[in-house]
Amino acid sequence: MAPSKDCMSESDSPISSSTLEYYRVLPEPLGPPPRERYWLHALLLAATCFTTLVVGARMEFNFLYNLPQFAAGDEYLPFFPIAWILAQPSRLLLGIPFSATLLGILFSHEMGHYLFCRYYGVRATLPFFIPAPTLIGTLGAVIRIKAPIRTRAALFDIGIAGPIAGFVVAVATLAVAMNLSKPLSPSIGQSDLHIGFPWIFYLMQGALRSVAPHHIVAVLPLTRIYLHPTAVAAWVGMFATALNLLPSSQLDGGHIVYAIAPRAHRIISWLTVIALALLGRMYMGWRVWAGLLIVMNVLSYRQQQAPKYPMLPPNRWPLAVLALIMLALTFTVSPFQMNWR
Repeated sequence: MAPSKDCMSESDSPISSSTLEYYRVLPEPLGPPPRERYWLHALLLAATCFTTLVVGARMEFNFLYNLPQFAAGDEYLPFFPIAWILAQPSRLLLGIPFSATLLGILFSHEMGHYLFCRYYGVRATLPFFIPAPTLIGTLGAVIRIKAPIRTRAALFDIGIAGPIAGFVVAVATLAVAMNLSKPLSPSIGQSDLHIGFPWIFYLMQGALRSVAPHHIVAVLPLTRIYLHPTAVAAWVGMFATALNLLPSSQLDGGHIVYAIAPRAHRIISWLTVIALALLGRMYMGWRVWAGLLIVMNVLSYRQQQAPKYPMLPPNRWPLAVLALIMLALTFTVSPFQMNWR
């Protein structure tokens, strides 16, 4: 129905148009929700299981026989030993510990987002796993949110639920995996790649030292420990948590910042890009991430992630501090160091 001419127009309203915009009700999604493409979820999951099994099998084989942990080998794709697997397909079974652990961590992260989307009535897909012939056999997993997020509290909760869920599972995994790890034998050749350790690894080793002071893994420097493949999966989970918590653009950390301070979101997003570009002096990959965030920031320049009002409830601030602590514990300045022979 058209508004009556006797009604006060928005321009004549004593309330500013910007405030009216803040309180404008978001439209309800029309029609039934789209059907889930379960076949696509299953196909991508199966493919990701295979690629992570390939990588994990070689890791487990190297661990059992005291070979260098990461070796590029003579494969067409470095660190992805597909020819080695095809020569004896039964070797895939060796990759189950790494694959199951890594997929469990990634699944936990995405389901944290998904379940809170369901709680707030926001349409979202189940996780899509992304297979890739890389060092870890995957590029992670994502869900697609297909409806507006109606409050800053919902945006905050959906954004932080994934990192918390993934972090909890990764920490529990690391606690077990540290006990499965072993000293690095002096006879082991040089690995083609070394990983840097975030602070959570040092804290976990300290916790192990407090309960088992004579455990060999508790007293050696981390650089002298041969990590079990499940510990490597936990490391990947921590790295993924840190990447997602970067306070920029459409990342989980960006959603959290927007929910806390919408006006500061854009500035903090670009400051994050600058920080990553500077960190690129220590690890070139950070400059790649800076480039990706530039693209994301430009594409989402005018996008409103959630209405600016109502304000974020104060009871979310402790969780915001928790997000900052998780980022500090999982971030690694130099996550990878190549040692090509």
